[in-house]
Amino acid sequence: MTSSRTRLPDPLPWPLLARPLARAEDALARLDERLRTSPIRDGWIARTHFGDAAAALWLDGELVVLEDLVLHDARLDVRAPTHELTRAHAVLGERRRIAGAEPDWALSDAGIAILRGRTAGDEGLTLNAGHEPDLRFGDEDDEGGPNAAGFDADAGGQALADAFAAVDAAIARSNRALAGEASRPPPHRDRDPLVYDLDWDEEARLTEWRNAVDRTRDLPPTLAAAIAHTAWTAIEPLQRAPGLGRLLAAALLRERGKARAHLPCLAEGAKAVPRERRRHRDASVRLVAELDAITAAAEEGMKQHDRWLTARTLLQRKLAGRRSTSRLPELIDLVISRPLVSAGMIAEALAVTPRAALDLVKDLDLRETTGRGRFRAWTVG
Repeated sequence: MTSSRTRLPDPLPWPLLARPLARAEDALARLDERLRTSPIRDGWIARTHFGDAAAALWLDGELVVLEDLVLHDARLDVRAPTHELTRAHAVLGERRRIAGAEPDWALSDAGIAILRGRTAGDEGLTLNAGHEPDLRFGDEDDEGGPNAAGFDADAGGQALADAFAAVDAAIARSNRALAGEASRPPPHRDRDPLVYDLDWDEEARLTEWRNAVDRTRDLPPTLAAAIAHTAWTAIEPLQRAPGLGRLLAAALLRERGKARAHLPCLAEGAKAVPRERRRHRDASVRLVAELDAITAAAEEGMKQHDRWLTARTLLQRKLAGRRSTSRLPELIDLVISRPLVSAGMIAEALAVTPRAALDLVKDLDLRETTGRGRFRAWTVG
């Protein structure tokens, strides 16, 4: 039975949807194809994770400065992290986990269980369940060597841990069923009743949302993603889960083969659509707004890609006359693939001293972003 919360126009207003749907499909396909063969694809993905996480909080009415988010992820905060910054970091972890997994993982039973923070023996909610790379900055004045930094590449170990967690969760469910507890709602031992509604039936709401997604199997992927997020907004399956609905809609685009080379930045695109349209009472208007958000996300992603590719080309011009053993080409690849770099990161990645790393930064004339004398960081583009 279809709930009134997820009821869509029947039949769908194709004359109203046709043009926005075609624009969204075309824009997303162009960006994905551009990224598929792009020399800066990995750098584009790493950078847009931060931007989309900050945009998710912006849509929630909270301002998170992108540089603060990068420094917080690097455990190099210049001030005490705010609640909003911590929430944005949780969204960042979820994006990384979804983007690094198989396309169908996020919408699977195990994927949703992990993203909502469920583990065997604990039915509580853990906001930051994502796999987070360690991106530390080193002190260039430390003679003992740089504070090593880099992204955790142990993807295989993480996948194995996720598999074991799913198996443990299945065993726990079986044990509860054998004990006659299957029909009992899960306890909320660690939830503050002043923060959470303890009568909020997440299981039933999630089932309702997944049924709505299942009904989109025969629709174009972008329209299916628009319906999935519209239904998530109406149902609100999970409490206090900022940005997860759009991340699952983006994961749906990956699962159905529309975005094979990247995880779309739907929160970034939604910033370009007025709130009055995104929250309109008419479901048809909301669907068109979601399609326009997908188009805006793809078009902005294309602009960012071209800008960073141009920056890379300009940096490569500074290689003229350099020795064949120069480390500058490696540094260019590094700064394009990271939102920020430090002397410690450069020294570790290029196997040079912190002092040599500072000299290389000076040769490329990178833009300093922290305004500090120590623990500095640079960016490009």
